[in-house]
Amino acid sequence: MDSMALRALVAADRQASYIRLRGGFPIPLAGIVYWLALAGAGQTLSFNGWLMVAVWGSGLIFPLALLFARLFNCRFMGDRTAVTSVLLPAFISMLLFWPLLAAALATAPELAPLILAIGMSGHWPVIGWTYDRLPLFAGHAVIRALVTTWLWFWLPDARLTLLPLAVALVYAVTVVAILVDVRRKRG
Repeated sequence: MDSMALRALVAADRQASYIRLRGGFPIPLAGIVYWLALAGAGQTLSFNGWLMVAVWGSGLIFPLALLFARLFNCRFMGDRTAVTSVLLPAFISMLLFWPLLAAALATAPELAPLILAIGMSGHWPVIGWTYDRLPLFAGHAVIRALVTTWLWFWLPDARLTLLPLAVALVYAVTVVAILVDVRRKRG
């Protein structure tokens, strides 16, 4: 089999997974809940309280995604494709933001909302590649980084409220875009 034929088979496998899993939409749905909760926490909690909710609450995103996956019958954990093995390195790469966050918490804690907002999206381009939908998923990460950086610099008083709300909005638009795209691809 030549390289072009192999690429076509792998691309078809990636696209079939995207359609079968409906783009994995329960995972960003969990992200919406997490970031909305942070926006709410920013209304009532001190900065240190918000940080505690943000850091410890991040551990609830994946279990929430599993719950949503069960509710929407989208069992992404059992799905296997020719490129599934790239997921572990993608998540390892994303999780490398935690040492940056730890350093910021020790020296410049005000950076934490921005580090969380950008750092927790580092795997999105790779996930998009696994579904053969790189522009959509990379677009999420890039827009999220640009919007949160802009908010962090230009509206510093909104770092605990508007910044997480903006991330939740980017997630919501992405979920809608994924579902529309999946419907279009299904034909």
